[in-house]
Amino acid sequence: MDEESRSLTERLRTESGASPAYDRLLATEDPDDLAAVLTGPGQPLWARELAAFRLGLAGDRRAFEALVLFLNHRDPPRCAAAAYALARLGDPRTARAAAALATNELRVAYALHPVRLLTELRAPESVPALITTLRRRLRPHDPYRRVALACVEGLAALGDPRARPVLTEALAHPAVAEAAARALKRLPEGG
Repeated sequence: MDEESRSLTERLRTESGASPAYDRLLATEDPDDLAAVLTGPGQPLWARELAAFRLGLAGDRRAFEALVLFLNHRDPPRCAAAAYALARLGDPRTARAAAALATNELRVAYALHPVRLLTELRAPESVPALITTLRRRLRPHDPYRRVALACVEGLAALGDPRARPVLTEALAHPAVAEAAARALKRLPEGG
């Protein structure tokens, strides 16, 4: 079991009160049992998250909608687990959904994990979404420095010359200036 899976199972075991239902859901090998939790009425949040996570890791696209909802959750551990599962799901809709969440100004407080997921996916939507999100974070007194920094780091990792203008603009912002300078050095010349 990898670290992300271990962290999720420990957190959800606590949330469930170590219930027998939790143990059954963790032990089942039947993807239909897991999918039924996603659509069944009255299922607790921990059960839906565990089912979506396990289906996502198994590449079962029935988990997509639930994982996207968790990616946009107010609880950072839920967002992190959803991003991890979505990166492994292999659903072609993932990058578009992550880009929509990352660029949604009404939900910018929850954009950190969608931004990181876009970097990991390296999809066609990644660079434009990170550029848009970073440009918005370069306003005076913007409170979302962690999101801005994640955008800069993502653009550095992606190494796309289209990021040069926004990274150059970011040099004037102390919260991300050092990271922006490093990112600019990683971009290919002539971009």
